[in-house]
Amino acid sequence: MLMRTKLIVAAGVAAALAGCGSIGALDTPNASVPRATTTTLIYRPAIDPARFTTRVTNPYWPMAKGTTWVYRGTKDGAAQREVVVVKRATRRIMGVRTVTVEDRVFSGGRLAERTTDWYAQDAVGNVWYFGEASRDYDRGRVSTRGSWRAGVDGAQPGIVVKAQPRPGGPTYRQEWRAGVAEDMGRVVGVGAIARVPAATYMGVLETLDTDGLNPGRREHKVYAPGVGPIQARSTGSGPAEELELIRITRP
Repeated sequence: MLMRTKLIVAAGVAAALAGCGSIGALDTPNASVPRATTTTLIYRPAIDPARFTTRVTNPYWPMAKGTTWVYRGTKDGAAQREVVVVKRATRRIMGVRTVTVEDRVFSGGRLAERTTDWYAQDAVGNVWYFGEASRDYDRGRVSTRGSWRAGVDGAQPGIVVKAQPRPGGPTYRQEWRAGVAEDMGRVVGVGAIARVPAATYMGVLETLDTDGLNPGRREHKVYAPGVGPIQARSTGSGPAEELELIRITRP
């Protein structure tokens, strides 16, 4: 998923980070209520293809075809560049026609990761994540670990941007395939100002992501109205990563 790293920009976020040891209850619009068993969490959102569209207009991440975001940052001290493009192609997943987004990450000038992500927006404005096909390149080796598609091998879609985000709400699932994709999110701020090389943005949305496969890792994301993701930073265990938007090109 785009920008797996996050950056803190508003007062009070540190407190939210400190208090997120427990992910709390799940809040998944358009979905059945998850219930715990002795072995795993049962999560099956009720997906009605008629309630979804490829016209993604959520103000915190509009996905007009042809839009390109360019980010720069670091990973463990090495320079990193990320290019994200909304493609014209679509793909049907679980009966839902989804938007195709290509995400390429370059480290030291070389391609380190190429990912194809699929998104759709529901009738009330939530942006759902339906899967990814990822390829990581490392010293001549290629790994597709982390790839998943809703409806295959028990994988289920989740919400990446809520229609009406409010701080302090419950945690929500962003993706689900047991042992492969277990990211969750929580809104920690709405309304702050964020400055990145691309511009200064007001009224940003801030979310805190956690990973069930790496409980010590925290990712803070910042979204600007009318733009989409603009900043990111990872905290806790795992590689230290930062990203920020340097340019957006619209169709």
